[in-house]
Amino acid sequence: MQEEIHSPRGNTKKQKLFDVASLQQGYFTAQQAVRAGFSYRMHSHYKQSGQWLEIDRGVFRLAQFPNSPDEDHVRWSLWSRDRKGEPQAVFSHDSALAIHGLSDIMPSKIHLTVPSGFRKRTPKGCVIHKGRVSPDEKEQREGFFVTTPLRTIIDSAESSLSVDYLQQAIEEACDKGMFQTIDIISAQMSEKAKGKITALLKNVESVKGNDL
Repeated sequence: MQEEIHSPRGNTKKQKLFDVASLQQGYFTAQQAVRAGFSYRMHSHYKQSGQWLEIDRGVFRLAQFPNSPDEDHVRWSLWSRDRKGEPQAVFSHDSALAIHGLSDIMPSKIHLTVPSGFRKRTPKGCVIHKGRVSPDEKEQREGFFVTTPLRTIIDSAESSLSVDYLQQAIEEACDKGMFQTIDIISAQMSEKAKGKITALLKNVESVKGNDL
């Protein structure tokens, strides 16, 4: 049974911060805390009292907020924020396959796609891909963004992902109705990726009879 979340009562600042953190699985940034009414000099008090857990530089988590299986995705999203506090990273490639439940892949590293101008140093355990992800190529989850199944398949075809995993991902995406065959055939991608996907589509039972 999921632990019940109780919002603060009678404290406007805490309520504002809770409202922000509750949309990010309990996480928030120092900048968001300031906007909620907590000056920077107050942060030490809340850390020392154990009410805030410092997860990364400028990234905190409400200590009493229930844990969730994918909360670490929020941490990486907030890590990628720009000077305005806006997250820049979108989970993609192997990580997006896992998030969407496509194939049996178990990524050993976090895959993020960021804008070409992104300059933060790549942390250990992360793979950074530079490129543009348009608004219609990503989905918003609770506190982070992930590439759509269609964009994820295209990225995977462009990468060095094994053909077995790619075929499994395509089969499962088609079976789950995540996109139609015509969507992926008509999508923009390199000739290498298009050839790989077209060949694999012919092996997908759910699309037999379609004119490829």
